[in-house]
Amino acid sequence: MDSLELFNIQTAFYQGQYQTVIDFDTSSFSAENVLPARILQLRAQIASGQAEEVLADVEGEDEVPDLAAVKAFAQYIAGDVDNAVNAVMQLSSANSENGTVQVLGGTVLQATGKSDEALELLMKHQGNLEAVALIVQIHLSQNRMDLAVKEVQTARKWAQDSLLIRIADAWVGLRIGGEKYQSAFYEFEEMAQGPSTSATKSLISQAVAEMHLGRLPEAEAALEQARTKDPNDTEAIANSIVLNVLSGKDASELLSSLQAQAPEHLHLVDLRAKSDMFDQAALKYTAKASS
Repeated sequence: MDSLELFNIQTAFYQGQYQTVIDFDTSSFSAENVLPARILQLRAQIASGQAEEVLADVEGEDEVPDLAAVKAFAQYIAGDVDNAVNAVMQLSSANSENGTVQVLGGTVLQATGKSDEALELLMKHQGNLEAVALIVQIHLSQNRMDLAVKEVQTARKWAQDSLLIRIADAWVGLRIGGEKYQSAFYEFEEMAQGPSTSATKSLISQAVAEMHLGRLPEAEAALEQARTKDPNDTEAIANSIVLNVLSGKDASELLSSLQAQAPEHLHLVDLRAKSDMFDQAALKYTAKASS
């Protein structure tokens, strides 16, 4: 595989420029890069809300592990969770060395609460930068900062100045805090404000860094840019809710919008869990007061 030939389409995908990836002219690509480029375009379609179209596109191509992994991921995004997980488990058993199976299978496993299985699959990678980035995300979600830092440091030895590793390092920086907030901000701002690299995802990342730095008006401006690009982006909406709470503004309209578009969004799931915990704690005090 000629990684130089794939460089531009990969970079656009990592930066969240999904329409650019979908529209990318791959007609001149060498035969060995046709499938990797198609996988990126199919994933960009899924990220753009076209999971059903992708499922139709890959119908009957399950014999190709990469496409079977894309199908499973599209099934998960489309809400067919059980079939997606079953397909991923089968692919993980038969094609665990396949990079697409590792990344998309690991994503589905992690999203369905199977973190150990996801890490076991991802750890089989051989220089797969996306697998490294996902491993870092999983460690951060488990509050294993030590492992996340170690993963980034190890990857830097062989991946050098890779965009994905810089992004992963910025994620870690947002969790470490202190002066790392500023370093993370610079990384995300560079992508978000560049005319050729700006995308909803990078603008949201910049806004998160701004919030950590206490720069709420700047965060609001970045999120407004993100929501102008894509008014239905659930991550932009969720982070706008957080920003409004921090700013003391009403977030009810944004909350209703998120509930309508993504009722199982992690922000809403976490909010419901905390609300239930509060209600349970309140019941104990109510019972004591009644007695």
